[in-house]
Amino acid sequence: MDLTGKTAVVTGGTSGIGLGIAQGLGAAGAKVVVNGFGTAEQIADALASIGPDASHADADLRDADAIAAMFKDIGAVDILVNNAGIQHVDRVEDFPPEKWEAVIAVNLSAAFYTSAAVLPAMQKSGWGRIINIASAHGLVASKEKAAYVAAKHGIIGLTKVTALENAEADITCNAICPGWVLTPLVQAQIDARAATNGQTNDAATRDLLSEKQPSLRFTTPQDIAGAVAFLLSPAAGNMTGTTLTLDGGWTAQ
Repeated sequence: MDLTGKTAVVTGGTSGIGLGIAQGLGAAGAKVVVNGFGTAEQIADALASIGPDASHADADLRDADAIAAMFKDIGAVDILVNNAGIQHVDRVEDFPPEKWEAVIAVNLSAAFYTSAAVLPAMQKSGWGRIINIASAHGLVASKEKAAYVAAKHGIIGLTKVTALENAEADITCNAICPGWVLTPLVQAQIDARAATNGQTNDAATRDLLSEKQPSLRFTTPQDIAGAVAFLLSPAAGNMTGTTLTLDGGWTAQ
């Protein structure tokens, strides 16, 4: 895959899944702009691992005006990967309103605003690819994850609408639905489970996987980067409005 001359933006691109995707895009020759958190040293290390044309754009994805300003500075974008996400776990009746608003803002609304920002230039150029990193939780639910599940279901709906509105152009929009990926978000859940149940980290990890993911293996950022590469390839040129599921059999049950 040769992406020389293409500009790609990856939200949540400074660590985890987003960094793996950004590294794949950089290796293919794209100019990669990542948005995400981290110390100056962490961001510098991330950019160095992506490639010489990588840069960081600092914008609060909870703020629609900040997103618009970020894309005005970046200019025309050929590839957008909406990956940024946060999590909070609580029962519906106990879910803090501010946590609900934050999860919906970062995991769903931000993808709407970023897509709206890049589509006019894609439509003008006649080519574009939008890839939304959803989740197995965009297809099925789990208890105590109301905001996350609602946001990821919403991402799949947004993917379909964006695809339909641009179906006659060479602009596709698809979603990727990973199962458990060992990101900082998931590691925090494992650590909490181990502490609550008095388990070792390895035991808590196996319990987490066995509840949902029959393969008993984490999906990796590199697996997801490979799915992104496929969606950017000519083989996926007429694939739009759909999902690729990398969940170790989770949603087959």
